Amino acid sequence: MARVNPVLRGWVNYFRVGNSSRAFDKVKWHVERKVRRFAVKKLKRRGFGWTRWSSDVVYRMWGLFNDYRIRYYTAAKAGALPKGIITPMR
Repeated sequence: MARVNPVLRGWVNYFRVGNSSRAFDKVKWHVERKVRRFAVKKLKRRGFGWTRWSSDVVYRMWGLFNDYRIRYYTAAKAGALPKGIITPMR
């Protein structure tokens, strides 16, 4: 996790702004699958460990990065009134 989390955190922070939720879902699934496969191979077993470990174990106990939230930035808050004097254009 010490080698995987910084890479994931940087990638997610770079691509976080915008509409990339489908890509994040695919990346999250793929990374979780790879981590599970690594753990199963360490135990010299077969499969991916989907029934052996819940996602809660993978993300909370093992500490895999899990902050794949999208952020949308706007110029002004919705409903906020502009400051200063507004002069009508003619």
